[in-house]
Amino acid sequence: MVLTVRIAGGWFYRMRRVLATLCIGVLAIFIAYKVIFGANGMKVYEDKRAEAVRLQQQIDDEKMKNEQLQHRVDSLQREDPDAIEKEAREQLGYVKPGEVVLVEPQVKPDAKRAPR
Repeated sequence: MVLTVRIAGGWFYRMRRVLATLCIGVLAIFIAYKVIFGANGMKVYEDKRAEAVRLQQQIDDEKMKNEQLQHRVDSLQREDPDAIEKEAREQLGYVKPGEVVLVEPQVKPDAKRAPR
């Protein structure tokens, strides 16, 4: 029995560097997997960066719309005659004397095809 322990102990003693290298390799693979695919890994980071870029683009678009609306409000508050006339024409349907208005006829829904 002592002989068996010595053989097993001798084998382990000779293979300790190989086993240590294998354990470190497995640990390195596990850590690399966690770094790439883990909860805060590179894939999640890339997704968050893409979302941040998309949201920044939305913010820039909304800022531009806001500036356009603010310019429109400022021109109406200054009582700019051109801006007031434009709003009257678009929202109220006003026309100048002598102008001809063309209106597209609206299609009426067919009574037979109407949902019930």
